[in-house]
Amino acid sequence: MWATAKLMRDVCLPRFPKISIELADQLRDGNIPDNNKDVKCYINCVLEMMQTMKKGKFLFDASLKQVDLILPDSYKEDYRAGLMRCKDASVGIKNNCESAYTILKCLRGEITKFIFP
Repeated sequence: MWATAKLMRDVCLPRFPKISIELADQLRDGNIPDNNKDVKCYINCVLEMMQTMKKGKFLFDASLKQVDLILPDSYKEDYRAGLMRCKDASVGIKNNCESAYTILKCLRGEITKFIFP
């Protein structure tokens, strides 16, 4: 799980030079700033790599598959429930980065054992 997270971070961080490792660590810990376009687009990059988002659309079924493939059993139930509650959070949002940010904020609020690369 952590190796997969590191891979995603290693691909997305260089695309957004304004995102420092410290800021990425804050995101990983669940501290998500709401006024930073680069942060929102970095989140989109990671979620697209996770096959959770595509072109601003939340991929609910693909997200459930990722939960089953990547997460330890002790995380799965909490994540499935959070995904279910957040699946429509970004409906109607046209901007891909805003959409990804909205999904992540929802998931962060709904999932107890929240993980983000």
